[in-house]
Amino acid sequence: MWIIYALLSAFFAALTAIFAKIGVENVNSNLATAIRTGVILIMVWFIVFITGKQSGIAAISQRNWVFLILSALATGASWLFYFRAIQIGEVSKVAPIDKLSILITILLAFIILGEAVSIKTIVGSLLITAGALVLIL
Repeated sequence: MWIIYALLSAFFAALTAIFAKIGVENVNSNLATAIRTGVILIMVWFIVFITGKQSGIAAISQRNWVFLILSALATGASWLFYFRAIQIGEVSKVAPIDKLSILITILLAFIILGEAVSIKTIVGSLLITAGALVLIL
């Protein structure tokens, strides 16, 4: 089931890039990010409340809070830089560079989470890097 969610994530991420490129035209990229974030905030809290999951807040540990906040800060920084990049650059070149986050994620998952890295992972990472370079050069 996770693969369906991952594919849907990729599809909506692609739509995000296209819609955002059009949306930031003649709009400050930080303001555009704030508007986008506000809409996401409303949408996600709506989903939490209609599914009745808001009671789970009390069960969140201090450690979870710290890492959720750090994740939010990293997401915010990523969005701010991404919106600025697509505003001044070609989305077809920004998106492949942004997807190099896959390589950084694999490296950090190995270093921080202790996840295994196989030959297949290394080869795939090299191919992703090569593909990104081909697309942007």
